[in-house]
Amino acid sequence: MYNHSPLLQALLHHAIEKKEKIAIIVGGLEVTYEELYNNARKAAWFLSEKGIFAGDRIILSAQKDIQFIYLYLGAQILGVTNVIIDSESNLERVLFIEKQTQPKYCFGYDSSLFPSICFADLHLENANVYEKDSPEHLTHESVAEILFTTGTTGSPKGACLSYGNIYGSADNINQFIQNKEDDVEVLGLPICHSFGLGRIRCNILKGATIVILGSFANVRHFFKSIEQYKATGFGIVPAAWAYIRKISGRRIEQYASQIRYIEIGSAAMPIAAKMEMLDMFPNTRICMHYGLTEASRNCYVEFHDTAHLESIGRPVCNKVDVKIFDAKGNEMPDGDKGELCVKGNMVMLRYLEDKDTDNVFFGKYFRTGDCGYKDADGYFYLLGREKELINVGGKKVSPIEVEDAVMALGVGDCVCVPMTDPDGIMGELVKCYILEGSTELSFNQIADMLKDKLEHFKQPACYEWIKQIPQTSSGKKQRVNLN
Repeated sequence: MYNHSPLLQALLHHAIEKKEKIAIIVGGLEVTYEELYNNARKAAWFLSEKGIFAGDRIILSAQKDIQFIYLYLGAQILGVTNVIIDSESNLERVLFIEKQTQPKYCFGYDSSLFPSICFADLHLENANVYEKDSPEHLTHESVAEILFTTGTTGSPKGACLSYGNIYGSADNINQFIQNKEDDVEVLGLPICHSFGLGRIRCNILKGATIVILGSFANVRHFFKSIEQYKATGFGIVPAAWAYIRKISGRRIEQYASQIRYIEIGSAAMPIAAKMEMLDMFPNTRICMHYGLTEASRNCYVEFHDTAHLESIGRPVCNKVDVKIFDAKGNEMPDGDKGELCVKGNMVMLRYLEDKDTDNVFFGKYFRTGDCGYKDADGYFYLLGREKELINVGGKKVSPIEVEDAVMALGVGDCVCVPMTDPDGIMGELVKCYILEGSTELSFNQIADMLKDKLEHFKQPACYEWIKQIPQTSSGKKQRVNLN
């Protein structure tokens, strides 16, 4: 049964073998694995009654509502493709995605173009249980879901992920983080992106329990949930970690003895913050990933590997390969800069639009657009997106490297972008925006302290305060918005 979806097969197994175990807790509601499976089948029946079948697309607004999860899994039972959108997306983005995907139905919001139903109006408790097996033509290569990129360097593109992709991703991650079926994870991340949605899949695959919170904004509620549910792990982005530290100091370290793992991702993290987290959680497996919507989490570094904290780590498992290629697709020697390219079981099939897929693969290796290099020990280092590199007199400067150096001086956050050399000599120079209120240092003090930290051409030629650093909803800095 469900030969196309190893994730559904795992859910079915858990529903039989551990049917009374709590799978998901959201809004105080506790759902067992048996209930999760049966309600997914009710959602499948509901969709089929609406005339939605294998190969059709539906849009799901990724609200932290149990109905979202029921529909997400129910669609997979039928072979319906889920198109996931952020519940806080602006109208322009929603309309763009609707027109690109042409859904049969939209769930969780009112669409002006297509039939739609809000989650509160579903009433799945009145639905029958879908009894049929999935269509025979479905395979691991069938498209399970479409996630749109955040568009940091251009228009959003729809990444088509297969059933094999979403299973492979979850299985790879579980192997690296070493998740167990008795884990209890607190999830405060958005579930519209690969990181948060992936954490749900990881826990379902393992038969663990996941507690879904609104966000990390209510730090007290986050701590209470860790205590109440005896949580063993959580996922977090660097910005949320910085917020928790600012609001509550080091209080979170009181849970160090029970937190077995932490996963971090979606944005860069200063070395000082990594070392501080390691100090607060000395016995916790702290795993930071490098990933993309199109290629999931493909590299990891574990913080106890302190010699390589500046790297993005190594491939997550032996089913994933990462190489550095030049512009013609030739592999670069260790230490030489080039484009990070990824091959593996979790790499997307293609983009939704054929034109977007042109030139994004070297053979089976997905071209990330990120510039970096590999050292002799097999660790990869990120220098930034090729479009974001700053060309100072022919020398390429990584904005990430400069930002890390500035923040290491005692600056809460900053972002670096190119500026035109007013003397017309170097072409571009580095400009650094410092987050207002994040440091007591003056621009002159920062500049003086950087003289021994960075080569001269990498040092910012101009500083400016900024009230808010532009970011995507997943926490990635949008440098192009400041150019």
